Amino acid sequence: MSDASDPYNVTADELRQFIERYEQLEAEKKDVTEQQKELMAEAKGRGYDTKVMKKVVALRKRKPDDIAEEEAVLEMYKQALGMQ
Repeated sequence: MSDASDPYNVTADELRQFIERYEQLEAEKKDVTEQQKELMAEAKGRGYDTKVMKKVVALRKRKPDDIAEEEAVLEMYKQALGMQ
């Protein structure tokens, strides 16, 4: 029997709610990850390079200035190694 005035029970109930919400989010994340895999499999089946697509997605998350700086350094390194 739980007594609402008992702080331990309130804490246990709240803890249980946090745990259950976290577990629900984990399940949703798993579903989203599976949908992403299916989407990439479909794209690959249609001839797209999914490795490059994932790089494009990562680039779209970054600031243009950061990308430009990284590309400039990459070019400098490639030149230093005679890769051009």
